[in-house]
Amino acid sequence: MNHYSDSHRSSPVLWLLGLILIWAPIPLGGNRPWAWELLHGLIAIAAIVHCLSVLRTGRSVWPNKRHWLLLAGPALIALYLMLQLSGLSDVITTVDAYQTGIMLKKTLFLLLFAYLLLCHCQRHRQLRLILGCILLSGGIQAVYGSLLHLSGAELSPIFGIPEEEKARGSFVYQNHFANYLALCLSLAVGWMLSELSTKSRPWRQWLHQLAELVLSKKLLLRLAIILMVVALVLSRSRMGNAGFFAALAAVALLALFIYRNPPPFLKWLVLSIFVLDILLIGSMFGVEKVKQRMQETSFASEARDEVVLHSLPILQQHGLTGTGGGSFYTIFPGYQQGPYSGFYDHAHNDYLQFAIELGWPVTALLGLWALVALWHCLWVMNQRRTRLYQGVAFGCCVALLHMGLHSTVDFSLQAPANSLLFVTIICLAYLVRSLPAPRRDSV
Repeated sequence: MNHYSDSHRSSPVLWLLGLILIWAPIPLGGNRPWAWELLHGLIAIAAIVHCLSVLRTGRSVWPNKRHWLLLAGPALIALYLMLQLSGLSDVITTVDAYQTGIMLKKTLFLLLFAYLLLCHCQRHRQLRLILGCILLSGGIQAVYGSLLHLSGAELSPIFGIPEEEKARGSFVYQNHFANYLALCLSLAVGWMLSELSTKSRPWRQWLHQLAELVLSKKLLLRLAIILMVVALVLSRSRMGNAGFFAALAAVALLALFIYRNPPPFLKWLVLSIFVLDILLIGSMFGVEKVKQRMQETSFASEARDEVVLHSLPILQQHGLTGTGGGSFYTIFPGYQQGPYSGFYDHAHNDYLQFAIELGWPVTALLGLWALVALWHCLWVMNQRRTRLYQGVAFGCCVALLHMGLHSTVDFSLQAPANSLLFVTIICLAYLVRSLPAPRRDSV
C-alpha cells in the first residue's frame, strides 16, 4: 500500500479535504456558479499540495489498486461527457454543449476529490478525521438551520433566501438541506454504533455502561444526532424524513442478522432515535406538520408527477445515448405540456434525469457502481472485526439506501455539496473494506 501520510498523523491534504467537506454546503449548498467554482478552487489547491508532497517524497501518484473500481464511477461519466462534447459521433452528442461542459468540470473535480481521499485516508485515525469533519458539517447546518427557522426570520441573513415555513440551513432548497442532513445522520448513527460494546453483559453492567455513555464524550455524538434529527424534522421534507428512517430501520434489522456479534445496544440505539427523537423531540419541533404534508400530498396538487410524465417521451427518443450531460434544462421545455405552478429545471427524479442526459446504459452502470459499494458495506459488517469500520459500513449502507429512495422524487445529486458528500460516502464504503486494522482494537 502506498503511504501518503504517517500512521500517527494526518497529512495536510487530508485536513484540506476535511475543511472542503465542511465548507461545501455553506455557500448555498455550492449550487451557484461562483460557489462551485470556489469549491473547485479549493479542491485544486489540495491537489497542488498533494503533487508537491509527491515530488518531495518520491512516492507513487497512484492509490491502492483495489480502489480503482471506486474511481470508475466518476471516470465513466467524465469519459462519456467528453465523448458527447467531442463531436466524433453523430449519435453520442449533446444538445447543449455549455451545460455539458459544466457537468464535465464538476465530474472531474469530484473524481479528483475521490482520488485525493483514497491517497491520504489510509489509517484508522485518518478515517476518524474525515468522519469528524462530516459530522461537524452536519452539526453546523443543523444548528444554523434550526435557529434561523425558530427565530422566525423571513430571509436568511447573508444571501436573503426566503425561509418560509421550512428550515433550509444554508441551502436554497429545503429538500437538499434534508438530504444532506440525512447523509450526515447516517454516518453519525454508524459511528455511534461503533462505540457500543459487543459483549453481552448482565443488566446491572448494562446500566453501568449506559451511565458511562451519558457521561462520556459519546454524549456529544448523541447530541449531534438529536440536533440533526430536529433540523431534519424542521425541513418538513417528506421523503427526506421518510427515506432516512425507512433506511435506518431496514439496515438496523439487516444488521441483526449480518453482524456476527451485534452490539446488544443496537436495537436500543435505533429505538431511541425513533421514540425519543421522533415522538418526543419531533412533537415539539413540528413532526406533525411533516405528517400533515404527507397526508395532504396528492397528485392533483403536485406538479412533479407531470414533469416525470412529460419527460418520458424524451427518454423514449434519446434513452440509449442521452441528450447530453446537464441538458435537461434545455430540452425539457420542448416537451412540457402546459404551464406548471413552479419552474422546473430538473426532473425531480435523479434516475430519470441521468437516463435522459447520459442514456440508460451509462445510468445502469452507475447504479451497478453504487450497488458494489453497498455490497462492500454488507461484507464489512459481516467479516471485519474493527468496530469503527463496521460502524462506518453501517452508516454508509443507511446513506446509500436513503439516497436511493430520495432520488426517486428529487434531484439531490445535482447539488454540488450533496454530490460531494455522496461520493465521499462511497469512498468510505470502499475504504473500510481495505484499510488496515488498528494495532489496538477492542471487539
